Amino acid sequence: MTPATSDDATPWTITLGELDEKMGVRILEQSADRVVATMPVEGNRQSFGLLHGGASLAVGEAVGSWAAVIHASTLGKTAVGVDVSATHHKGAREGLITITATPLHLGRTVTTHEVLLSNEAGQRICTLRITNLLLDRPIPTAPPTA
Repeated sequence: MTPATSDDATPWTITLGELDEKMGVRILEQSADRVVATMPVEGNRQSFGLLHGGASLAVGEAVGSWAAVIHASTLGKTAVGVDVSATHHKGAREGLITITATPLHLGRTVTTHEVLLSNEAGQRICTLRITNLLLDRPIPTAPPTA
């Protein structure tokens, strides 16, 4: 693979991965300034009937990373996560969760995003912060499926 160049500066379009599809993630909006997605609570609950904290982290990391890759792609680069942290504020038993990633810092080598998960009433249920390192590499393509 050859490194991407600024001549390749077309913004990347989000492609769902296998886990994203299994979790029921849907993309509503995508740009370097904001990525918005939804995910149902149903199918993503832990044994006490609440949204699984791991599901919150998985979807938050995905949406935050997608936002970073969109920014990186405009520079002819890709992004890889180097840190993610989360605070769970409120449980969710049902409904649709909205996930919104917005940039705190968009640099040439590092990005940091805040990712907010909210319930249908607009209440914050989880806040994530994700930092991605931008690399001079082409964006990988998905492996072929059998």
